[in-house]
Amino acid sequence: MKLPARLTINGVTYDVQVEPRRTLVDALRRDCGLTGTHIGCEHGVCGSCTVIVDGSPVRSCLMFAVQADGCEVVTIEGLPLLMSCDTKAHDEVSTLHPLQQAFIEHHGLQCGFCTPGFLMLAAAVLHRDPHITDADLIDALSSNLCRCTGYQGIIDAVLAAARAMRVSNSER
Repeated sequence: MKLPARLTINGVTYDVQVEPRRTLVDALRRDCGLTGTHIGCEHGVCGSCTVIVDGSPVRSCLMFAVQADGCEVVTIEGLPLLMSCDTKAHDEVSTLHPLQQAFIEHHGLQCGFCTPGFLMLAAAVLHRDPHITDADLIDALSSNLCRCTGYQGIIDAVLAAARAMRVSNSER
């Protein structure tokens, strides 16, 4: 038996038919063709599948797709849309989010498998509290796992992006 679900992802509506047990990450990848969200442990431990649902970071391997019916979901593909806090879809997004740029500049990735999850977690945390302390931001990031980088590049990148985003917000 399949159930209807209307998923609004990065400002685009997807009407899908899913089995009640299909996870959000599986629906994103298989039903919506959005493969940027990675499937890691499938137990909510690693954080590689983190997306933003109604403004909060969520492990999409722990959420059923039908639970996201009617919610606003932002995936790594939609991260640049968060710069203006506008999740309405654009035909073409050519600018990187400050977090993405900082990951490049501060060597915040190696294999890249965990990167979408870290970016989405950091974006949600910084969107919720742009003036979060560095220590609290590092604590929030500790919930995601990386096997390659030793974390320093990730931490440096997120802290640099947080500073840049604070400056950008104060100039508005």
